[in-house]
Amino acid sequence: MTDPMALVPPDLLERVVRGWRDMSTRLVQMGRDRPEGDRGVFVNPAAERGSTVLFSSLEAMDRAGHGRYGPELIYGAMGSPIQHRLEAVIAEIEGGTHAQVVPSGLAACTLPLLAYLQAGDHCLLSDSVYGPTRRFADRVLRRFGVDVTYFPPMATETELQALVRPDTRLVFAESPGSHSFEVQDIPMLGRLAARAGARLVVDNTWGIGLFNPFAHGAHVSVQALTKYAAGHSDTIIGAVTVASDADWRPLRDTAIQAGQTAGPDDCWLTLRGLRTMGARLERQAATALGVALWLQSRPEVHRVLHPALPSCPGHEYWARDFSGASSLFGVVFDAGFTTADMTAMIDGLQHFGIGASWGGYESLVLPTTGGISRSCLSVTGAGPACRLHVGLEAGGLLVDDLARGLDGMSAARAGRGTD
Repeated sequence: MTDPMALVPPDLLERVVRGWRDMSTRLVQMGRDRPEGDRGVFVNPAAERGSTVLFSSLEAMDRAGHGRYGPELIYGAMGSPIQHRLEAVIAEIEGGTHAQVVPSGLAACTLPLLAYLQAGDHCLLSDSVYGPTRRFADRVLRRFGVDVTYFPPMATETELQALVRPDTRLVFAESPGSHSFEVQDIPMLGRLAARAGARLVVDNTWGIGLFNPFAHGAHVSVQALTKYAAGHSDTIIGAVTVASDADWRPLRDTAIQAGQTAGPDDCWLTLRGLRTMGARLERQAATALGVALWLQSRPEVHRVLHPALPSCPGHEYWARDFSGASSLFGVVFDAGFTTADMTAMIDGLQHFGIGASWGGYESLVLPTTGGISRSCLSVTGAGPACRLHVGLEAGGLLVDDLARGLDGMSAARAGRGTD
């Protein structure tokens, strides 16, 4: 069995996993009750379920309603104790002051668009954003009178400044992009947004705990907690974090008005998943790096899109701004291969599930060729491409699985007489 970790330089391995190692203790301890005196407490807080909240008087009920920007209990659809506990943990991880937990990662992406934009506004969206975010912008924001411009994720500050308009109110980035993996220059986007008087929103799902958007000029951070935070492929949930009251109040009001809160069971599962996220991702990030380096040596591979490798667009920004790497990356194959070649290879894999999500304990593969809508020129190249999520399986098994598939691709191409 091939050991991909034999290819990993120790200094690069340390650079990739240190962020996960550093946060492990915090993840275990934050958001938990502590015993006091003779009072014992459960290690895991309870998931309280409820809709109606009872008050001792109408005056007390009225006071609670005015406190909707805090963790007060008002009505079940406005938040539960376990939700507020999870929100406090996410705000701390992200480096913000307030977080709103919502029913999905997509809800987390769309909530700030609804909260901060109105008819007549202009929004700049990175061309690498999550596909459903793009659909929302094209089908809902435009219908409500918001103009949307997509910008190349690796555009320079000068190029982007030319796209800014007097009515630009929001810049939305996803770094790295979850299909094409460009790491964006968030401090530069922060400067751009500041000059325009706009908010900068960053989808930080890949970089949870590894990148602090607020320290680099962002106003809002988006998380699909479904991924690494929940970590077990059994929960759909998201969160939006801010670092100021000016950004928090319209976000919280919009969440309440749109009914965008998560259920207590999903919050409890996510809080439990966070306890092991550091340990899971230290292992998964290390294995993913080994697999990525092994793939980089294969003749079938044109380019590996792993932010920790120089072959990935924006690698220099990852090196500058991130404390580690995650276990999701892309692979672009040589132009001599067809999408059918890649499809046959994927269908034959034994240790990679075929699925649309990522962030759980299991390895996954998903074609990205033909599944990405782009307005700007793609950086991935001419060959077919796919996305790999590396789980907790043995790295040697994953590499051997991929080797069989790639050998088959090469044999198929040779049979066609293609160089």
